[in-house]
Amino acid sequence: MNSEDEMQDPALRTQSKGRDLNAAETTFAAALERIYETGCHDFAQVVEQLNARGDARPSGETGAWTLDIFEAELKAINASHDAAHAEHGIGA
Repeated sequence: MNSEDEMQDPALRTQSKGRDLNAAETTFAAALERIYETGCHDFAQVVEQLNARGDARPSGETGAWTLDIFEAELKAINASHDAAHAEHGIGA
């Protein structure tokens, strides 16, 4: 542990984490990491890769990915985490 870690309040390490990711969100995050690791960062191309790979939506909805759906899924996850953070506070 370095001196910076020793001085940091442990709760601040997860200050934006209102709750743990659920299984579907974890799977989605892993899929995005694998896509980003290929150098693909353009959202239209990310959506193409999600479709080509057959990755599921974290919401459980089915059908092809589109840019609008990708944005809606990310916003839904973010809103859920914001709500959990508001309820549980720093470092939940």
